Amino acid sequence: MNNKQINFNSARFITSAPDITQMPEDTGVEIAFAGRSNAGKSSALNTITQQKSLARISKTPGRTQLINVFELSEGKRLIDLPGYGYAKVPQEMKLKWQAALSVYLQKRESLKGLVVLMDIRHPLKDIDQQLLQWASESQLPVLALLTKCDKLKPGQRNSEVLRVREAVKVFGGDIRVASFSSLKSLGLENAKEVLSAWLLQDDDLAATTDGASA
Repeated sequence: MNNKQINFNSARFITSAPDITQMPEDTGVEIAFAGRSNAGKSSALNTITQQKSLARISKTPGRTQLINVFELSEGKRLIDLPGYGYAKVPQEMKLKWQAALSVYLQKRESLKGLVVLMDIRHPLKDIDQQLLQWASESQLPVLALLTKCDKLKPGQRNSEVLRVREAVKVFGGDIRVASFSSLKSLGLENAKEVLSAWLLQDDDLAATTDGASA
């Protein structure tokens, strides 16, 4: 296992794409962040990369409908998917985005992991569950981050993590559940560890292959 960790501070904005067809070439490794519009997705990205304004935090949830691409190093990317499920977004737009999201999760070869962000006080809404189902069917590992965990006392926080871990077993697949707080940086190191392992898996495979052929 590669013990190296990615330098997330090096993240830089590359492009915004209206859909998967206009994203960068489907090579290398990327990890996507998805969540309801008020789940704290942008805040989590900024905390993980230690950049205050890498991902813009809109005062109007659901407004941004673009896929934002951030590069960590050559061939390693973080993908900020548009927030979903916000009540003021027209139903037609919701359906269009869900269809595009499904295509991205199932067709994008470089996608090696999915971070699903859910407010710890309101996890597993219908669209969250649909997302977990898509990921499981696509054999895509998931890190479910229960955000804003500083809003709960430690005992409540731990109970909710255990409850969600039990609930997601129905989807099968590789789904890890952890609490996270952008405000207090709770769960930050654990999240970076998981993301690093996903981003470095091709490096590990190449090293193993080179060693076997040496």
